[in-house]
Amino acid sequence: MSATGEQAQTGVLEVDGLCTDYGPVRAVADVTLSVEPGRVTAVLGANGAGKTTLLRTISCLVPAREGRVRLGERELLGSAVEDVVRRGVAHVPEGRGVIGELTTEENLRLGGLWRGAPAEDLDEVYELLPALRERRRQPASSLSGGERQMLSIGRALVARPSVLLLDEPSLGLAPLISARIMELVRRLANERQLAVLLVEQNARSALAIADRGVVLNLGRVVADADASELADDEDMRQAYLGF
Repeated sequence: MSATGEQAQTGVLEVDGLCTDYGPVRAVADVTLSVEPGRVTAVLGANGAGKTTLLRTISCLVPAREGRVRLGERELLGSAVEDVVRRGVAHVPEGRGVIGELTTEENLRLGGLWRGAPAEDLDEVYELLPALRERRRQPASSLSGGERQMLSIGRALVARPSVLLLDEPSLGLAPLISARIMELVRRLANERQLAVLLVEQNARSALAIADRGVVLNLGRVVADADASELADDEDMRQAYLGF
């Protein structure tokens, strides 16, 4: 379907019975979860648990084998990636992915190319992330790791999403910077009423700011509970969460 005139959807992100295969390997196996506006759901588990594949399937970067993904009344699976963005889903992949040769502001503008983002959209991001305003004319290659992560998130926000998919936003960052990124994620859910699906290797920091936690093991959900309940479950922490 053409995305011309497409309106971003709002509502609950619902994943139902999702399965994704890589050749003979089932990377995501019958995953069901939901994320409401204004809430953060943390997806946790060891390397290879299927966390990144889950996000990539929701955003249609890889095809699902089975299942459904709905945002509000709209089915997302089978859509072109650009249509998923237009419908309100922004995906910030692992590794930050900024274009080093472009300035900070040019990177931000890429997030709104499809909708002709006006200058006030950039101003909103600069107000939220003032460090980016100070560096808006600098090449992205000159930014620190934390600043590049903020730039990746800011670029996603320019698209005015209702759902934010974040893949390992604290990866490789110093603890203080990681804590600031986690605080930002919480603020975005609270202040912008975003539905946030957060993949994190650092389970302790993710559960500290999340409303709900989903634990994956070999592509399957082994726990889905309030974040505080998971954080207090010693058996779950030792078996799957590493703290």
